[in-house]
Amino acid sequence: MTSTSTPPGLARFNALEEHAACAALHEACASTAWAKRLLAARPYLVPEDMYAASDAATAELTAADLDEAMAGHPPIGRPTPGDPTSAREQRGMAGASEALKAEMLELNLAYQERFGHVFLICATGRTGEQMRDAVRERLGNTPEQEREIVRAELGKINRIRLARLVEED
Repeated sequence: MTSTSTPPGLARFNALEEHAACAALHEACASTAWAKRLLAARPYLVPEDMYAASDAATAELTAADLDEAMAGHPPIGRPTPGDPTSAREQRGMAGASEALKAEMLELNLAYQERFGHVFLICATGRTGEQMRDAVRERLGNTPEQEREIVRAELGKINRIRLARLVEED
């Protein structure tokens, strides 16, 4: 295999029927507009092209599209039961103390009350304490500031999830 050939995982994604490809993308991000943009740009020669398309699509999401994307994410500290993706991404909370878990629940509720949506952070590789500190800090943001932070965090999450989709052999 040469460095210019399409990785097997990406080749499989490119070959999927539209419905199956859309379902695979929906696993990465719950935004329909985002998935449609990525589908329209197929086929991808290299993963980096797909990540760039994801970044562009994420940058253009409307407020309603962002709401749709965030609805696909469980609160930090409460991964969706039976969902290995949310459990893996929130691994930093798995070993957290009961006190930290209770504090995160309170902070999640305060955040949702303030901003009207789930606290979204790229949790991969972060400890429970780092996530707690981030939500504490972000509670002081304006709704406009927070929207752009959410967009940036969503972009990071989407890249990680797309890498899992297309870089496997």
